[in-house]
Amino acid sequence: MFERLCNPLLSNSFFVFGGRGTGKSTLVRSLLATQTTLLIDLLNPDDEDRLRQNPSHLIAEIRAQKSKLSWVIIDEVQKLPRLLDSVQLLLETPDTSHIRFALTGSSARKLKLAGANLLAGRAYLNELYPLTHRELGHEFQLEEALNWGTLPKVVGLTDALSRQEFLRTYSRVYLKEEVCDERLVHSLDPFRKFLEVAAQSNGTILNFSKVAAQTGVDDKTIKKYFEILADTFLGFYLEAYHRSVRQQQIRSPKFYLFDPGVKRAMEGLLQVPVVPKTYAYGKAFEHFLICECIRLNSYHRRDYKFFFLKTKDDQEIDLIIERPGRPDAVVEIKSSDGVDAGDAATLRRFQAEFPGAEFFLWSRDPREKLFGDVRALPWERGLSEIGL
Repeated sequence: MFERLCNPLLSNSFFVFGGRGTGKSTLVRSLLATQTTLLIDLLNPDDEDRLRQNPSHLIAEIRAQKSKLSWVIIDEVQKLPRLLDSVQLLLETPDTSHIRFALTGSSARKLKLAGANLLAGRAYLNELYPLTHRELGHEFQLEEALNWGTLPKVVGLTDALSRQEFLRTYSRVYLKEEVCDERLVHSLDPFRKFLEVAAQSNGTILNFSKVAAQTGVDDKTIKKYFEILADTFLGFYLEAYHRSVRQQQIRSPKFYLFDPGVKRAMEGLLQVPVVPKTYAYGKAFEHFLICECIRLNSYHRRDYKFFFLKTKDDQEIDLIIERPGRPDAVVEIKSSDGVDAGDAATLRRFQAEFPGAEFFLWSRDPREKLFGDVRALPWERGLSEIGL
């Protein structure tokens, strides 16, 4: 088992949200292994049926054991959002207020639609992602991460056929358990087609009308579909930079799926290897590094904000990072294993637009280089240098 960087504070109740298969239950049970706990697993039909019929049974069961309990774990709490009212009551009642709750969930959307009580700060929020390169340590291999992603189960498999089968199954399970069973969409067929199109447009500027035409539904429905991916932690938006840099900018966001392997599964490309020095490799490398930034920012509680910039004349910057108390970081990502001054040209053209910022070129080149004010760094070093 890998030591995770997600580190909820055990001085307080907490949520751990994240996509299916990221290891939420494993993490929570490991953190609380030495505590006296009561486990409520809502993926267990017996637990779900009992508490769905009468959510107040949770209060009765906990009060019956209150002198022995220090923690209550509720897995996949979005399946019964009403339980959160009972949790708040227990947290506010003197004879049970010593008990803390660890709550996991894979769908913020289900909680939002139910108007769920998120306990108003009584439980801290944490997110868990697929494994980072630092969590994998000496077992990390970039080529495998780009081809298969880093969900814990995938990393534990040793052959390509098993990994392909797991990722295909993962996509089907997501459709069934998160979307169909939870009734997040009215019709599954358009959403299934949308997943393929969303994977194909991963990391590109969103054009809702174009995706709608490819999927056979309207723009409003496509926007809802992307929100479902974000709310079930299978993807995230990268917003366009919001300040005035030059006069004409593209303002629509990009959308990234949360894991390169899941992206390739949804796109139907698991049998096509990602090969160095190809366009697909460059896009996969960029996808991986942006995911790493999002994950490490969350784990280290940095509160960084991430943007991209593209002008009407097609000048683009991969990442602009606003860092509280530190200069902005402006980053270009190249998958080359040998960068030169030409790779830094776009960053150098934008230097006047970002006075005081730090400029970085991240790549697979193992040698650190300097092109004017642009620091070219191996990508691992680059993440550390910006504070991640």
